[in-house]
Amino acid sequence: MLVAFLISIGAMGTDLMLPALDAIGRDLSVANPNNTHFIVTAFFLGMAVGQLVVGPLSDSIGRKPAIILGYGVFLCGCFLSMFAENWALMLIGRVLQGLGAAAPRIVTIALVRDEYEGRAMARIMSIAMSIFILVPILAPAVGQGLIYLGGWRMTFAGLAVLAIVATVWFGLRQPETLPVSGRRPFRGVFIWNGIREILRTRVALGYTIATGCMYGVFVGYLGSAQRIFTVTFGVGDLFALYFALSAASIGIAAMVNARLVMGLGMHRLNGYALIGLTLLSFGFWAVLPIFDGVPPLSVFLTWQLANFFCVGIVFGNLNALALEPLGHMAGLGAAFVGSIATFMSLPLAWAIGHLFDGTVFPLVAGFATLGLATCCVVVWTDRGSAALRS
Repeated sequence: MLVAFLISIGAMGTDLMLPALDAIGRDLSVANPNNTHFIVTAFFLGMAVGQLVVGPLSDSIGRKPAIILGYGVFLCGCFLSMFAENWALMLIGRVLQGLGAAAPRIVTIALVRDEYEGRAMARIMSIAMSIFILVPILAPAVGQGLIYLGGWRMTFAGLAVLAIVATVWFGLRQPETLPVSGRRPFRGVFIWNGIREILRTRVALGYTIATGCMYGVFVGYLGSAQRIFTVTFGVGDLFALYFALSAASIGIAAMVNARLVMGLGMHRLNGYALIGLTLLSFGFWAVLPIFDGVPPLSVFLTWQLANFFCVGIVFGNLNALALEPLGHMAGLGAAFVGSIATFMSLPLAWAIGHLFDGTVFPLVAGFATLGLATCCVVVWTDRGSAALRS
């Protein structure tokens, strides 16, 4: 539960304020409503940069100090966004939040890798994901409630409170998992040598690229979901409910993955889910012209729930697959995988969010094309690393 709570800061940092995007845009005089998605992508930009630093830093100073330091930076970003009076300050605060959130988000994965590997790690992460998924189920509703109480600025106050609770719980209950004897100096030459090794490790590099493709379409969904449900389908404040349904589908998939992965293995489950996601998305894309890009809400939800079940299976395995050969430098490895995948996701997510035209065409096309790209990358990776299969 602690692992789930720690990694949830990334989801809380985005999902809690999704209902507030339009209000923030109006109050801070954002000319193009589509640009409000930068509140999401600025956060992920900060996370991408932060992971490059905090991963190797945790290999040097230990997991606990790195995570606590990250929460401190996150709190500074929350307060800056809470009191922002213009768009520039809001985005700076969001980048700071992402920088800080990188520590609990990525170092926690290294912390788990210190203790587990392979299928066991995939099982632990899937169990954590099944708990963590309560966050995107509840966060938009909580954010909506905070907005009712005190406007959109209250969402950042809520994030600050959660960060303080997480810091205290983690500080009191979690022992350090990286002994002094296993630490690596925080020097450029060691970091560079580690990155070179990762780049030469086909499994790590291939699954990092695959993770980036999946992150891209998922972050694109986060940035455009509020407009799709409120503008395209006109659900109003019920957006939080429909968003929660999608998150619940991912959570169910994570629990299924946790039960099946020890028997079927990461590769097989990941392959089935990717093929399913790609075929579902291309099939839905093909029939969208019948509805002029705006299908009935029930039809859209059916596709989305099935698709997000596949996403839950994929997310439950990709990190474990990428980190499997990197146990001797888990901090740097987790940082590399997370950072490169996040950097890859930003232009992909921007394209999906920026192309929003009142229909679901951009979102569905994004899932289809990036699903196919991920399948191709996984095939390339597995063919060159058959000896490393679990």
